[in-house]
Amino acid sequence: MSTNRAIIRRLAFTVAAGSGALALLTACGGTDNARAGHEIAITTHGAPASPQPGASFNEADVTFAQNMIPHHQQAVEMADLAETRAADAEVKKLAAKIKAAQDPEIQTLEGWLEAWDKPMPSGGMHHGMPGMMSAEDMKKLEAAQGAAFDRQFLRMMIAHHEGAIEMAKTEQAKGANDGVKVFAKTIESSQQAEVEQMRKLLDRL
Repeated sequence: MSTNRAIIRRLAFTVAAGSGALALLTACGGTDNARAGHEIAITTHGAPASPQPGASFNEADVTFAQNMIPHHQQAVEMADLAETRAADAEVKKLAAKIKAAQDPEIQTLEGWLEAWDKPMPSGGMHHGMPGMMSAEDMKKLEAAQGAAFDRQFLRMMIAHHEGAIEMAKTEQAKGANDGVKVFAKTIESSQQAEVEQMRKLLDRL
């Protein structure tokens, strides 16, 4: 009898979990962005990945999403450079981790803007954003190789992460959408941990 009860409990949990996933997927009409959002909800410690229909949001939520998309895109670009230019195995591993985390987060942020019927960021929208590298900075990083690249990458990514942390704190203080604020808190905590890791790596190099 105890075995049967255990099986029933497992089945009930499976059904409940499936219902929750279905609700999340249908929140934005079952689009690709919603599916991407479901994935990030799992990988970012349960942070809601898409707003519920009619969920409240304000200008701070919109600004956060519009700014964080190009901010993440630049981090992914920097991480891509590390794949062929970095010499240190731990630097390469960290860069791959950053890309794996931020690529799906970009899709989640885009899904929010689509659900809110707000414009996607354009090329001129991110000037003066905290932690963003200039075109000249990116050219210097692209030209570097080996140990010199490793040190430059870490210094730039630390500054980049610190900018994202600042933006995430602003969203938590001024945003209205609970899902976005939880998402921002996740970015703050995960990137702060990576900043500490990068500082230790920089000291070693």
